[in-house]
Amino acid sequence: MKNTVISSMKIYIVAILFAAASLSCVAQTTMNNLRTNKQIITVENGAGAPKYSIQLLAVNNPPEDANFFASLDKVYEFICADGFIRYCVGDYDNFADANAKLDEVRSSGYKDAFVVNTKKLGATSTYSKSSTAHSGKTLIGAGGRRVAIIDDREYVVQLAAFRYPVYLSFFEGIEPVYEYRLNDKIFRYTTAPCNGTEIEERLNEMIAKGYKGAFVVEYDRYAPFKIE
Repeated sequence: MKNTVISSMKIYIVAILFAAASLSCVAQTTMNNLRTNKQIITVENGAGAPKYSIQLLAVNNPPEDANFFASLDKVYEFICADGFIRYCVGDYDNFADANAKLDEVRSSGYKDAFVVNTKKLGATSTYSKSSTAHSGKTLIGAGGRRVAIIDDREYVVQLAAFRYPVYLSFFEGIEPVYEYRLNDKIFRYTTAPCNGTEIEERLNEMIAKGYKGAFVVEYDRYAPFKIE
């Protein structure tokens, strides 16, 4: 009786593993189908990339669940030299046009979306596979936030975010502090921009000053929303 139960359990476990593997294959095949049908357009050298777009996701490996893109007509898949694959939607001539569509994209469920200049993902940029500027570092900040570091790109350390503005003197001992108000109406406060070779030191400095929730953000993401 005992051997029969053990055999049954083994068969059950094998069945579960087989089902999981099958689902994974189906998901990957679906992603491939989306590429074949040009619903996902892979961009490796900048050719055919829009000027501005809205970034939905940045991952080390293509997502297994193709349903993430199911409601979208066209998605640009950028294979970047920093080890990340970035997925963007929309084709806009300027930042303002892309930004006007940002709330609509976020309301569709892509709450972390933001506007990017996709030409910086092209063959002549620091994201290029031919670039030697990539530091190879990935910084991890509060909440497990990850950002891949490019030496000659600019980054800031976010110190805090509030629903209402605060005086910059709130951040005692830190100068200058930059203030932004993004489309979500939240006020964000960061250090001054610095390049990728310095940002890790800046992050550690802010954490040592007591900003345990600090994390790194690409400056281009916040720059258009800076309050002067």
